[in-house]
Amino acid sequence: MAKGAALFDLTGRTALVTGSSQGIGLAIARGLAEAGAKVVLNARRANKLDEACAALGSEGLDAYPCAFDVTDQTAVTQAIAALERDGPIDILVNNAGIQRRAPFEDFKLDAWQEIVGTNLHSAFYVSQAVGRHMVNRKRGKIINICSVMSELGRPTIVPYTATKGALKMMTKGLCAEWGKHNIQVNGIGPGYIKTELNAALIADETFSAWVRARTPAGRWAEVDELIGAAVFLASDASNYVNGHILYVDGGITAVV
Repeated sequence: MAKGAALFDLTGRTALVTGSSQGIGLAIARGLAEAGAKVVLNARRANKLDEACAALGSEGLDAYPCAFDVTDQTAVTQAIAALERDGPIDILVNNAGIQRRAPFEDFKLDAWQEIVGTNLHSAFYVSQAVGRHMVNRKRGKIINICSVMSELGRPTIVPYTATKGALKMMTKGLCAEWGKHNIQVNGIGPGYIKTELNAALIADETFSAWVRARTPAGRWAEVDELIGAAVFLASDASNYVNGHILYVDGGITAVV
């Protein structure tokens, strides 16, 4: 293998991707597996995880399910301990996330708490549980799935924006704290991506027209367009990249 290509080879490494039964998480898991990693898929619903793993397995990829609720710290601690007994988690992708929309003055407390728990608390729980082992081993890669909303705001999604901004700063803080342990903590900031969860927005021609006009690339992104960034940040090619948010957004954060 050429030296340049070898930098992106993930053979022999294990990656845990949260929220990976569909959408962005599943696409990233597939990309990491295609680069040689063993991937552990996570979600709450075991049946969906089994279907996703079967799909990857049918492509000859090394994928395993691990169902647990990332918003439950006890469940996270137990699941990570069990996974680590089978071998080290070399790569963690904190992808689990949800979106709820409402005017801020009418936003319900339980919806706020659900978003904060899923988008932010989960990243704390899983990063802490996995990171303890990475610190002891003096190596590891953590990738937080942020958003263009880590930088920008839009009406009706204030709680989501708050969590994604916090996740960006958590990424930078962990870089400052764990960089000395040879752990690289970075983020990916997707723009507007065609996923199952965005189906209603994609079907809304007024909103889709706004996305196309606002994005220099002039279109929505496909989920597979996040794979390159994920493999880069999970591999030795990014060993001196730390605390960085890589925006894969068609240029939306670059323009007024």
